[in-house]
Order: sequence, then C-alpha cells, then structure tokens
Amino acid sequence: MRSAPGSGRRARGAEGSGRRRRLALPRRAVSQILLTQVAIAAGVTALATGLFLAPLGAQLDDQAMGRALAIAQSAAADPALAREVLRTPPGPDTPVQAAAERIRRATGAEYVVVLDLQGIRRSHPSPDRIGRHVSTDPADVLSGREVMEIDEGTLGRSARGKVPLLADDGELVGAVSVGIAYDSVRDRLLGAVPGLLAHAGGALAAGALAAWLISRRIQRQTRDLAFSDIAGLLAEREAMLHSIREGVVALDRHGRIRLVNDEAARLLGLEPGAAGVAGRPLDEVLGDGRTTDVLAGRVTGRDLLTVRGSRVLVANRMPTEDGGAVATLRDRTELERLGRELDSTRGLIDALRAQDHEHANRLHTLLGLLELGLYEEAVEFVTEVAGVHRTTAEQVTEKVRDPLIAALLVGKATVAAERGVALRLAGATALPDRLVDPGGLVTIVGNLVDNALDAAVGSAEPVVEVELRTEDPHTVVLRVRDSGPGVPAERREEIFTEGWSTKEPRGHRERGLGLALVRRLVERQGGTARVAGPAVGGAEFTVVLPEALR
Repeated sequence: MRSAPGSGRRARGAEGSGRRRRLALPRRAVSQILLTQVAIAAGVTALATGLFLAPLGAQLDDQAMGRALAIAQSAAADPALAREVLRTPPGPDTPVQAAAERIRRATGAEYVVVLDLQGIRRSHPSPDRIGRHVSTDPADVLSGREVMEIDEGTLGRSARGKVPLLADDGELVGAVSVGIAYDSVRDRLLGAVPGLLAHAGGALAAGALAAWLISRRIQRQTRDLAFSDIAGLLAEREAMLHSIREGVVALDRHGRIRLVNDEAARLLGLEPGAAGVAGRPLDEVLGDGRTTDVLAGRVTGRDLLTVRGSRVLVANRMPTEDGGAVATLRDRTELERLGRELDSTRGLIDALRAQDHEHANRLHTLLGLLELGLYEEAVEFVTEVAGVHRTTAEQVTEKVRDPLIAALLVGKATVAAERGVALRLAGATALPDRLVDPGGLVTIVGNLVDNALDAAVGSAEPVVEVELRTEDPHTVVLRVRDSGPGVPAERREEIFTEGWSTKEPRGHRERGLGLALVRRLVERQGGTARVAGPAVGGAEFTVVLPEALR
C-alpha cells in the first residue's frame, strides 16, 4: 500500500522535532537550576583535579631528582671509589664497576655511572658500554657543580643526579651520575589518580546533593514555575500596578519601601515614577504624620482616612507572609468635597424649609391684617420683616468685599438663625476684593463656621463671631469664636489630626477631616492655624494667611 506524498518527510520531521524536544532544556526553573548547579559542580571538580595533578607531577619529578642526587652524593662520598678511578683502567671487572653495581642494586636506581675527567664511563649496567664516552655533556658536573635534571640517555628518559668525585686531597678526579627510571615517577602519579578521583567523586556527589536540596527549596519558593512564566508574571505585575487607578505601596519587614506605583506617587506627592524611593525607610520618605502611621501599621483598621497635602485618602493595609505589607490608597478628595457640599445643601434646604414655614406664618399674619382693615399695621409689619434680611446682607457685603466669602457668610447666617445661633461679624472685619485663592478661603471659613455652629448649639447664649481682616498688604487674619464648651489645652493640637472628632459620623461620610483639611490648606499657603480658649469661654480658632492678597 502506497503512502501519501510527503508522509515520509512529515514522519521524519516529527521524529526530528521530537528529538529536538528531547534534547531541549527543561522549562521548569528548578530543573534548569539543578542542571546548572550540577554542571558547575562537575566543572569545578574537574578543574580542581587537574590543578592538583599538575603540581603533583612536578612534585614527583623533584622528589625523583632529589633521590638520584642523594644516591650520587652517597656514592661520591666513598674515598675508595675515587682511588680506584685513579688506579685502575676502564673495564667490566674493576672495583669501580663492582661498587657501582652494588650501589645500584641496593638503591633500586636505574643506573650508577662513574666517569673520569675525560667523560669516559668506568661503570655501567651494560658492561659493553664501559670505556665509552657518556651520551650527555658532562661539562657542568666536571666543572665541580652538582646537577639535577630530567633528561634522555642511552637507557631512556630518567631523573638524574650528578655529583663531582673528589680524591682525598680534594682534587677532582671524575663524577658520579645516578639515574632513576622515569617510568617509576609516572607509575606513582598514576597510582595517585584513583584516590584522587575517589575524593573528586565524593565532592561531586556532595555538590550534586547540595544542588538538589537547594533546587527543592527554590521549587517551593517559585511554585514550580518556569523562568519564562516568572518573567511573564513580573511583566504583568509591573503593567498592572502602574496602570490601575489605585495607589499601591509595598513595604518590607523593616519598613523600607519596595514599590510605589504611579498613582501612589501622585497621591503622596512624590516625584513621578518615585525615583530613588525604593529601599528607603517609609518615615524618611513621607515624614511624620498620620499617613505614615497608617501605611506603617501603627494605626490599624479598615478604610482609614488620612490627609496628604490637599488630598483626602482612604488607606487599607494587608500584611504579607515575609513580614512586610502592601497598602492601597484611594483618592477621596472629590467625594469628600461632594459630601461637604451635600451637607451645605442639606443645611440650606432645612433653612429654606424653615423659612417657608416662617414666610407662610408671616403671609397669614399679613392677610389677617389686611382683612381686618389694619393697613398701616400691615405696611409696618412688611417693612420690619424685609428690613431684617436686607440689614444682614448689607452688613456682610459692606465689610466683606469678596462675593464668594460674602455669599458664604450670608448663607451661614441663615443656617445659624434656623439652628438658634446668632452669627455676627466682628467690628474689625474688613476684607478687600483681591484674594489670591477665594475658593481655598471659602473652604477654610466654611469648615471653621460649621464647627463653631455645632459647638455653640445648646449653649446658654449661642453665638458665633467671625472676624476677617488684613494686617499688611498681603496677610489675611481669620478668627472664629463660639460660645461652646471649648477645647481642653491638652487636646488643642490633637483636634487638627485626621479622624479626631467629638461628633457622631453621618451616614454618607466619616467625621474628623474638616480641621485637618483646614490646617493642610493653610500650611500649603505658608500660614498657620491654631486654637485657643478666649476669656469669655468657648473656643477661638485663628488662621493667618501671609500671602492671601494680591
């Protein structure tokens, strides 16, 4: 049966791809690390073995040459040998040959050759070579110097020691040359290899076991992921952290910053990208304050409110397994502003509702006067009612030239009247219409007046007094006094911190941000905000804005 065209090529291609897959490195990080560590351990073991064998060969050479030299020195120390060299001619049966052979057999040397001053052998393991000139140049030893060397001779490669032969009177009469076969050196070197390899194998096994244990630990820490998976997760993490519209701050177990994403840098007022922040302590980067305490975990709870600059933030903190933590930040500035506007709107609605009832009563009174024909009394009643409201508005606009601040105070006066509190301007009030930031001053005045109204309600003679004046061409001083219970001296700084309040929170938002926001706005303009207790009781808030006027 014939196969389809190209099926053989596909089969071979599949086989080749399967072979490539089999030869490819494993994808799991732990397997790659294990293979890498084993390869490193094997390479280090092989290198250490080679580095050990190289000097071992040189050491054995030195030992062999030293042994040959020692044998030659012992032979040359025999005075009878020197006398026999001078007295007898070269020959195989001479005392010189007999003494040399005796020494050779006793020491296990390859040869012991005695030569005269002409370089003629007087002894040799091969008797037929006695009487011939030595195969190597004897000039050095015959000049009176001892020689150690590895050299080639008539008996092959050997370690040699050569010593001058001296007569009784110290006259040089020849030399003694001793050779040790180099095969014995090589045999000793090869004999050391099995033990060395056994030690190397043991070291390699210990390294492989350590690599396996480390790899198992890494496997648990990396969740058995491949390097590509880890790299992908890191890339996705970076993209996610810097794209979400929620601030993220990661801390280590020592309170140092690991990561600040772009939104957190914006909310905390840090440099774009938070350059140079990583690795620094949180207290050093953000300074003292509630925001630092919340992120560091010194203040606990969920959805904790804090003020950073002009922003109202909601923070949550989650500890991590390594002792660090991840904190998230949400910007609640706009929501808080809307909540405050809703509060103002509700107050105005309540005031308008009360005024509606009041106007209805006044209209009924006016209708009754007209039906009774009391026209002069009716005119007098209408003039009195209209004059009260007109007088209040005229008094405000006469002393406060800025329209936003004037409108705010007129509205607050209406709310105060509905709550049974007298809101009045101090006699020294005089604010020109050249504010640098009217909106910021509206927030400051509105928060302080609201707090003063809340404090004054329920007092014997509820009153709130507002003073707005200038001290020099650019400085504005604001004072708000109330007839409430006042603030104890030991808590006058605490009331400016986020979350501190003596009032119950309303349903749509938390309390304790108004005064903190006031201080932040004031300090941002280079001013100061403080509270004191006036002599007549209650509380007196004083705000100084040094650059509030153009």
